[in-house]
Amino acid sequence: VDDYFRVHIHYHTTPKSSALQWLYPSQTNGKVKPYMFTQCQPIHARSLLPCQDTPMVKVTYDAIISVPNWATCLMSALSKPQDYNKPPDFDMEKINDNILKEDGVKIFEFTQPNPIPSYLMAIAVGELSSRDLSPRVKVWSEPGMVDEAAHDFSQTEEFLAEAEKLTCPYQWIRYDLLCLPPSFPYGGMENPCLTFVTPTLLTGDKSLACVVAHEISHSWTGNLITNRNWQSFWLNEGFTVWLERKIMSRVLKNPKYYDFSAMIGWNSLRESIDVFQKDGKFQLTALCPDLKNIDPDDAFSCVPYEKGFALLNELQRIVGEDNFEAFVKEYIERFKFG
Repeated sequence: VDDYFRVHIHYHTTPKSSALQWLYPSQTNGKVKPYMFTQCQPIHARSLLPCQDTPMVKVTYDAIISVPNWATCLMSALSKPQDYNKPPDFDMEKINDNILKEDGVKIFEFTQPNPIPSYLMAIAVGELSSRDLSPRVKVWSEPGMVDEAAHDFSQTEEFLAEAEKLTCPYQWIRYDLLCLPPSFPYGGMENPCLTFVTPTLLTGDKSLACVVAHEISHSWTGNLITNRNWQSFWLNEGFTVWLERKIMSRVLKNPKYYDFSAMIGWNSLRESIDVFQKDGKFQLTALCPDLKNIDPDDAFSCVPYEKGFALLNELQRIVGEDNFEAFVKEYIERFKFG
């Protein structure tokens, strides 16, 4: 039981890897350099690396990435200090010797000390610039929109601080945002230490910053406490929507925001249920749907978000707001990293 051993697995991805998204320069904001990013949720990590691709299994990881000299690499992890003019001092067994012999490359090294499920593994490589928003928050994007992103996401530290009051101290050390190229097809992805967001949030008036509050909330509900399987996805999203609305109503100093956002969400839930019923997919309207022989991607909708929130909101109504907020704190403290 006390014996440990190391297994080396040599592998390559293929052009068919569903987790990897390769963008031509024409698909980026700058139109000059190519770009690459990953999307592993829900079950695409298996196409990126050998893993147990289920949310019930969590691992820590270290990574060493080589990229062209013009590029910057980011991961859902903490960046280790390094000298970009030469490879860092690391265990040679960790990396293929050929990488060290290449000219015109930079080496980036990362570590994720907290256990995460495979769907939170993330990599992005491109021509990137950054701006500091606080000592623990930085925003990244292509150079042409980094200042715009820094303006629209300037409330990020305030969102984090309010989230900590509702939960527990932030566990991931850094919270960075990466605003991806216009071809990024999602609203946001809550990768630990590095949230991915769409540039369609850049309105100039911060009116869509609630998406950042949502992704920040996942730092506790989803990343710190994770659903065991995709049938229980509502445990991620229901709690996260609840926490997002709490954060926004406090930051905006407007309690009515919570109820107004809930009303909009309820209408979206009704629309999603109507669509599933018309398509004969009644099982996907359930809070915990039967996903046997169903790709979790095909089951995605606002149902786990808004039906999950509706359940939690009703429990809050029954026991009282103060009691329910105290329960959420205890829930997170008891089950964090699980």
